[in-house]
Amino acid sequence: MSASTISARRGSWSILGAATLWGTTGVATRAIYALSATNALSVAFFRLAIGALVLLLLCWRLLGRRAWRIQRRDALLLGFLGTMQAIFQFSYLAAIPYCGVTIATLIALCVAPVLVVIYAALFQHEPLTFKRLIALLCALGGTVLLLGAPSAQSVYPNLLLGALLSLVCAVGYAGVVLVGRSLSSRCHPLQVNAASIGTGALLLLGCSLFTNLTLNYPARSWLLLLYLGCVPTALAYALFQAGMRSTSATVTSMLTLCEPLTAALLAWLLFGERLGPFGILGALLLLSTIFLLARTESAPAPV
Repeated sequence: MSASTISARRGSWSILGAATLWGTTGVATRAIYALSATNALSVAFFRLAIGALVLLLLCWRLLGRRAWRIQRRDALLLGFLGTMQAIFQFSYLAAIPYCGVTIATLIALCVAPVLVVIYAALFQHEPLTFKRLIALLCALGGTVLLLGAPSAQSVYPNLLLGALLSLVCAVGYAGVVLVGRSLSSRCHPLQVNAASIGTGALLLLGCSLFTNLTLNYPARSWLLLLYLGCVPTALAYALFQAGMRSTSATVTSMLTLCEPLTAALLAWLLFGERLGPFGILGALLLLSTIFLLARTESAPAPV
């Protein structure tokens, strides 16, 4: 097996690991809501702020002064990446009250890979092979089956606004994948994540000035916030950025669909949420597609 094949497969498994860790976010956030009176923007801010602090410390520890040696063009891209981080985090949380979790998640998770595939094929010359097209369709179909359709009896205050905010979230997430992919060959993963997540935290702090930023939490909530910042943020994004060094943007966007699969399985195991026949079928379809992509994608695409 060639070195490029080993590197590509290692990158795929790194992205799968990141997506799996992201899938634990919902469980931890749900526990925080049960333990304390807070809001989504406060949780998102502390998640990014703690993650940024951890990444900055690691970046300084491992890279030293080299951590600040970034070309001007890359510095602008890092700022843009941080803006995309804040946009997709905030717009997703803002969409839920208007259209519900299911619709917001379906639009955000299913539109983002399509945008990445189209952009990568048109502007980054990544080949859209028949295998990748089938994998994309299977992954999207599995996600829809897994998350299910919203109840017809549900009443949403402003479905159109919620859908538009979810589309903004999808665009922001696609931007994170594409810009992160372009930076992966020129910057260390810790540099990319420390700068982008730190920028995102500052932007969310600015947004929180117009809302109520919750600062008082019980000890267990602070431990959960610490977990959110260290594991599904600092560690997961480090794995994600490192994996993108040898994985195409197209495959990256599809492998991250392991996140809703992990979240659904944890909700089923820990909270007893029902996973019906269609949900089980979607989980199996999504899991099979992700596993085959991780095993068979062996040739890294040029950056």
